[in-house]
Parts: sequence; structure tokens; C-alpha cells
Amino acid sequence: MTAIALLQGDITKIEADAIVNAANSSLLGGGGVDGAIHRAGGSKILEECRMIRARQGKCATGEAVITTAGNLPAKYVIHTVGPVFQKENQVKLEALLANCYHNSLSLAVENQCKTIAFPNISTGIYRFPKLAAAQVAIATVQAFITKSTTLEKVIFVCFDEENHTIYHQLLKE
Repeated sequence: MTAIALLQGDITKIEADAIVNAANSSLLGGGGVDGAIHRAGGSKILEECRMIRARQGKCATGEAVITTAGNLPAKYVIHTVGPVFQKENQVKLEALLANCYHNSLSLAVENQCKTIAFPNISTGIYRFPKLAAAQVAIATVQAFITKSTTLEKVIFVCFDEENHTIYHQLLKE
């Protein structure tokens, strides 16, 4: 049985087999979680992202790729590109956001990860409504772990109090 945990804090400090990066499509670092992971992880992550780009080009929204974690306390960083929110496309964007979680979990399983930590994908500069994003994240993770026996723990790491409160409430229900 896979456990789901909730923490408030900095995902770059989390000890897990994999942490997920809310990346941009360039895979070359940016702001928010992406910038924090690249800064804390060091140049090894950027080097590997450049190799991935040379092989496949940019990373599409909803897709995920994996690198080592450089100087981070994790083994791997799974980079996934969340959707930029637009109200008129919410249903389509929720499906793309679900793909971020599903594809990240799949990569974790393929790489024999037992623990994975997620940030709140797309809720920062990409403006996805926090409640809707949390509902998608939790539902996708719960559906995945009912079919996967290799993951032992999924951790939702909320940087801000608002997301932490939302996840806490949803996970209690």
C-alpha cells in the first residue's frame, strides 16, 4: 500500500528517490520551483537537460523526462511541464495537468523509485487555480497508486500555506 504524505516546505530539501520539477518546456531552468531545483542541484542537472534537448527537443506540456539530482538529497529529478491556465480551456488543461502527474509517476516506477515528491505544479506563474490543481493532483496520484505496487510513498510538498491548507483538507476527505 502506497502512503501519501503532505509537507510544507522546500522541495529541494526533501530526501526521496525522485523529486518532481515543475519545469518549463526549455528544460533550461526558470523561476519558482524550476529555478530553485536548478540552483540547488547544480550544473549536472542543466548538463543532462541540455543532452535531453539535443536528443528530443523541448519537453511538451504534460510530458516528463528524468535526470540525476546533482547536489540535491534525491537520486533523480523528474522534469514535467505543466499547463499555463486559461479559463476557456480548463477541461483540456486539467487533462494535461493530470498527464504531468501520471507521466512523472510512470518514470519513477520505470526507474525503480520507491518515493517521489511533487510540488504544486502550475499553481505559481502558470496561474492554475490552486484548488482545481490539487484536486487533479490527488485524484491522479490516487488512481495511479491503486494500480502500482512498487511506489511506497508519494509526498506532496507545498511551499506556501494556502496550497498546504487545500491539500490537507482534500486529503482528509
